[in-house]
Amino acid sequence: MSTETTDADVIVVGVGNAAMCAALSAREHGARVLVLEAAPEDQRGGNSAYTGGMIRHVYRGVEDLRQLIPDLTDQELNNIELDTNTEAQFFDDMGRLTQYRCDPDLTEVLVRQSFDTVLWMRRKGVRFQLAYGRRAYRVDGKFKFFGRGAAQIWGGGPELMKALHTTAARENIRVLYEAPAMSLLCDDRGVTGVRAKYQGRTADLRAKAVILASGGFSANAEMRARYLGPNWDLAKVRGTQFNTGKGIDMALQIGAMPTGHWSGAHATEWDMNAPPFGDLTVGDSFQKHNYPFCIYINAKGERFVDEGADFHTFTYAKYGREVLNQPGMFAWQVFDQTVTHLLMDDYRIKRITKAVGNTFEELAGKLDGVNGRRFLETVNAYNNAPRPDVPFNPNILDGLCTRGLAIDKSNWATRLEKPPYHAYGVTCGITFTFGGLKINTSAQVEDTAGRPISGLYAAGELVGGIYYHNYGSGSGLISGAVFGRIAGREAAGYIKAP
Repeated sequence: MSTETTDADVIVVGVGNAAMCAALSAREHGARVLVLEAAPEDQRGGNSAYTGGMIRHVYRGVEDLRQLIPDLTDQELNNIELDTNTEAQFFDDMGRLTQYRCDPDLTEVLVRQSFDTVLWMRRKGVRFQLAYGRRAYRVDGKFKFFGRGAAQIWGGGPELMKALHTTAARENIRVLYEAPAMSLLCDDRGVTGVRAKYQGRTADLRAKAVILASGGFSANAEMRARYLGPNWDLAKVRGTQFNTGKGIDMALQIGAMPTGHWSGAHATEWDMNAPPFGDLTVGDSFQKHNYPFCIYINAKGERFVDEGADFHTFTYAKYGREVLNQPGMFAWQVFDQTVTHLLMDDYRIKRITKAVGNTFEELAGKLDGVNGRRFLETVNAYNNAPRPDVPFNPNILDGLCTRGLAIDKSNWATRLEKPPYHAYGVTCGITFTFGGLKINTSAQVEDTAGRPISGLYAAGELVGGIYYHNYGSGSGLISGAVFGRIAGREAAGYIKAP
């Protein structure tokens, strides 16, 4: 490989969902594309390779989903009750979950282009299916969907990566693995390429435009401690070890504007004995998201959060922080047999931290690190708390709540009274960070004066300004796809400009 030329118009840094959508879009609009990836090929995909495949987009009903999943049968549709995710609902969720801090211009693009983007992904080979088990429970013989996310990518992250890379290979998009980007090349005209390391040699790779899509700093312990705060350097990493924030640093070094919630992150409940980084053989199955049906117990033997505040799709990305803030940075989710049939398959994997007891006294002795006496008092208080006489319904905010506890449970507060009792040990697993680069609606990276940096675009987790405090399930994949597609199109258009 020449140290001065790559025979490419556009260089994409990263190889996950946002990066490959950018590469495919740029190629679709006539650009020659080179993709640089720090990881070896068998670990390609960034955090996208670890996702379960939930993807949030606008849909108004069955006809929209039939466009996305054309093999849906009438029989299948007769056995489901769909919710909707209209533009208005999507806007409301983005505002509510981010405390109305999300960038209004970027949010409008994200929402309004979400459905067209998933249809475009389908044309690029990505398959979709209904999200049974994650977004629907069977009630009265029908699956009723909840949480405004009825579709998911078939096969999750691995199949997403396979589909995008298969299409990229067919369209002659070259990918260099174990080729980490080190810095951006730029002059008075703007960005003109990337300095990278490949096969032991440093190379200056020239191009007419560069798209950064290499993830945030979730795998960088030093940056997590610096920006997120104490103990975040000890958090488990749900995904790749290669999201070290290098793409962000490269852009900041040439004057890009930092923006967004730098002390915020998507962080979930993750098996306490999971490895330090994600394991592709397990994917996202170390997650434990059925906590709305449990009581959460910390080392003191006490509850510390309202488990039933909302559907897990709207709380799971912030409750990881709550677990991290507990003594010892762990907690136990405790269920009885009333609800265990509702648990996702993630609770049935072999590599799991689990305790079982036929009595609470037996269970208390198996909850490592927990004050057993106080745990028994907590369970007793929870079971004896007054409740309204309403039926338990996992598909709606059922209003079955406790009254008079220090922290009341707002929904799904069934008593724990049917043994054997199951408990699952969890800690915090960080998914991605919220702080990043400022882009405009054309995915151009802006400098500290608010001007676009010529030839530089960005998409995916290293973009800031979209998420604050919290996150709605599936919106990360669609954000990467929407702005990746825009970045590729705009970069291709830029190189053709006189």
